[in-house]
Amino acid sequence: MGYGESLVLLAFLISLVALSVDTMLPALPDMGADLGVGNPNDVQLIISMLFLGLSVGLLFYGPLSDSLGRKPVLFAGIAVYIVGCALSIFSVSFTTMLTGRVLQGLGAGGPRSVVLAIVRDQYEGRAMARIMSTIMSIFIMVPVFAPSLGQAILLAGGWRAIFGVLLALALIVLFWFGRRHPETLAPRHRLPFSFKKIALALVEVGCHRVALSYTIVTGFVMGAFLGYLSSAQQIFQGLYGQGRLFPLIFGMLGLSVGSALFFNSRLVMRLGMRKLVERAMTVLAALSSAYFVFAYFWDGRAPLWTLIVFFLAAFFCIGYLFGNLNAIAMRPMGHIAGTASAVIGSLSTFLSVPIAFLIGRLYNDTTLPIIGGFALLSIISLGIMHWANRPKRQT
Repeated sequence: MGYGESLVLLAFLISLVALSVDTMLPALPDMGADLGVGNPNDVQLIISMLFLGLSVGLLFYGPLSDSLGRKPVLFAGIAVYIVGCALSIFSVSFTTMLTGRVLQGLGAGGPRSVVLAIVRDQYEGRAMARIMSTIMSIFIMVPVFAPSLGQAILLAGGWRAIFGVLLALALIVLFWFGRRHPETLAPRHRLPFSFKKIALALVEVGCHRVALSYTIVTGFVMGAFLGYLSSAQQIFQGLYGQGRLFPLIFGMLGLSVGSALFFNSRLVMRLGMRKLVERAMTVLAALSSAYFVFAYFWDGRAPLWTLIVFFLAAFFCIGYLFGNLNAIAMRPMGHIAGTASAVIGSLSTFLSVPIAFLIGRLYNDTTLPIIGGFALLSIISLGIMHWANRPKRQT
């Protein structure tokens, strides 16, 4: 397999989670109506339940791929994802749909974990940084076009067709990867799988002040962003009546995160991760608090252009946070990097789900719950970061 083909395949695999979320957004009202969902806020669970499954998958796929090899574990993950898609296609109740979404998230954790391991197997140093930057650049483009893709499929064949397309894409990538991509972990380099090793990593992360604090902060930021993902359709199509313009607005806002990730790769070497995170979080807290007050005097329905400007600025800050928080949490865990990465990713994702659920349940046809969530979570995160960075007392 050539470099270009490998790059496209790996980028497609790591984008499976984003595709599974962003293509759904325009279809949420139709799905809720067909499945008999009484409370419109409950439809948001179609988004957040995928992340619940993902949080469980992230904990195990990495260590399993170190033991069994990359290809078998990736095959298993995509197989679970396909089962989740099929269950969603034929669901006749909301419970069945949510079960399918949990399975989709559980399965999508496989490609997301294994792709990182494959890159580590094949590249190192600057070459590894180069291919990961390119993969992430492609990944960033998914939120730009995925809602438009979902809306086009919705208009052509209904919401079940979206799951059909995702299932077909999963089958294509499964066949493509199986036929073309080699196994990158030689048998002599494989490690025995151990639940004890995962448990010890959980304890070590939980007992380390910096690792635990920044894992929690990562979960808070993910929770606020997932709350936005869950509420975006209701806000832009329902509250502001943007209809078919929603995918374009959503895509434009996604570019703000992507541009921050681009600039972060250049600024981080000059300013350092911690300083960038502190500045981005401070700006996010101040901006969100100020806009919450502004929106309050508009009864939570401030002019659309002001909301778009707020989200553009807020997501630019979040791009810097996504680019550095996980790395700071991982810094003290270098001696158990692989397992610690799985634990930190799983814990932060698991923490984000109830936060997003609470923000979604509070939606009341105003923007106040989502903006208030951004403000409150960023202020609390600043406090946690301050505590984590305090010098230890000398005894």
